[in-house]
Formats: sequence, C-alpha cells, structure tokens
Amino acid sequence: MSKQRFFPLLQRFVAAFALLVLVAGCATTPTETMLAVPAPAQKYAAVVVDGSGRTLFEANSTAPRYPASLTKMMTLYLLFEALEQGRVSKTTLIPVSDNAARQPPTKLRFRRGETIDVDSAIRAITVKSANDVAVAVAEYLGGSEDAFAAMMTAKARQIGMRSTVFRNASGLPDAGQLTTARDMAVLGTALRARFPQHFHYFSESDFMFRGRLVRGHNDMLGRVRGVNGIKTGYIRASGFNIVTSYDADGRRLILVVMGADSARQRNDHVEALIQRNLSPASNTTTRLLYAGEQ
Repeated sequence: MSKQRFFPLLQRFVAAFALLVLVAGCATTPTETMLAVPAPAQKYAAVVVDGSGRTLFEANSTAPRYPASLTKMMTLYLLFEALEQGRVSKTTLIPVSDNAARQPPTKLRFRRGETIDVDSAIRAITVKSANDVAVAVAEYLGGSEDAFAAMMTAKARQIGMRSTVFRNASGLPDAGQLTTARDMAVLGTALRARFPQHFHYFSESDFMFRGRLVRGHNDMLGRVRGVNGIKTGYIRASGFNIVTSYDADGRRLILVVMGADSARQRNDHVEALIQRNLSPASNTTTRLLYAGEQ
C-alpha cells in the first residue's frame, strides 16, 4: 500500500476510535438531576423500596426521627394480630376509659362509659387517626398504654425494625419515641404482606360512625392511580410524615417521607418519587435540594 493511501486510512481509523471513546464516556459518565426536598436536612428522611425489599431511593433513611401518627401502624399491627388469633372479633366492644377520652385531638370525643367496636376502631385509627381510640385499643390489648407500648417495641424488633422505640400508641409527642424512615418502610411492607385481608382499611378515605360521616386526611388516596394507603402523621417536632403503598401494573412500592414543611408539599414529593421510581432514568445521580437552600 502506498504512503498516500495509508495515511488517510490511518486518520479515519483514529477519528473513528476517538468517537467510540467519546460515546463510551458519555454512556458511563452519570448525569446529575436535582430533586427538591420540602424539608430542612435535619428533619427530612425518605426511602423507597420495591416489592422485593430492594431499595430504590433513600436519604437519611436510618437517621432518628419522630414517627408522629405513623405510630398507629404498629397499634393496628397488634390489633390485626389479635383478630387473627381470635382474642377479639370485629364486633368486640372496646371500652373507652377516661384516660383515653382525655387524649388531645384528633379524636372521636367519647363520653364516660362509652365503647367502640373493633371494626369501627380500625376505621377510626386508619381514617381519622383518632388518638382516643388508639389509647383505648392499647389499654384493652395491653392492660395499660405503657405495657402496650412495650409490646409494640418488642414486635418492632421481631419484624426487623432495628431502631424504633414506642412509648405510646398514638404518636403524640414523646421525646423517647423514635423511629427511622427505613423502619417505617419495614412496618408498611409487613402490614401489606402479613395482613392482606385487612389492608383495605388503609385505602378508605371516610367512614360512618353513629350516623355521622367521618372524613380522613390522606390526600394521596385518589390522587395517584395505584396508591392504596397507608398512613399520615404530624406533630410539630416531626413535620409532616407519610408512608404510602403503591400497587399497579405489576409494580409494588412502599414510600416513606418524613419531615416535610406541609402536607401539600409532602404529597407533591411522594408523587415525584413515585414517578421517578416507576420510570427511573438510567445512569443518573440525584442531588437533593433541601428547603431553604439556594
């Protein structure tokens, strides 16, 4: 081959090789996307797991956080167990003590000596997040709320919640009542897997009690197709929390968001996480932009 033909061929080969290297570099260099977080870093925690328990997204997922009314998920776990074991039935009447009736709102407001059946109690806790009913359940099953809280913590350890301590059945403020987003995902997953026959309660947005329609405040229900529960929570120390179950088109997710500045922002963030994890962009990294950051 003459030198006149060899050098143009060599130049074309070098150019083609350089293009391949460039394409390969573009394919392997991750792109960065931004995710706005509706909370300051010291309050925010989140995790998304799929039906197999694989983590799809997490941020501060093992940092201690206040559960607020997410606590009631464990109260219900123990009540569902009592149903399965035959210790109560859905028509069992639970007395509401003076102590239970004195709990601060949200509550159903009972008078001295009144009772509530187990079926209505489950709905009052899932839909209304009624603190008086949660305490009544605790006292009925545990003898006292303190004893029931110890049962809750023991059950948490049994199902794999490594960092959760319960001090009450409602989630009302207690400095010693702590959990993590990861533990709340474990609990949400366990409720869905262990009690599929009762999981429908978490998808109800209202219920009738003594002739009155009681409405809930989990606005994720009906907002995103496939969302079928589970529970919201708020105290000042925690911010706005939620555990959400998604089940549609062969995809199952449990999402936990804790510490949001408002319920609306929390719900927007959950919806964004659902969309990101249903159709994740390949080869991307996520940078969180916390509330208050520029």
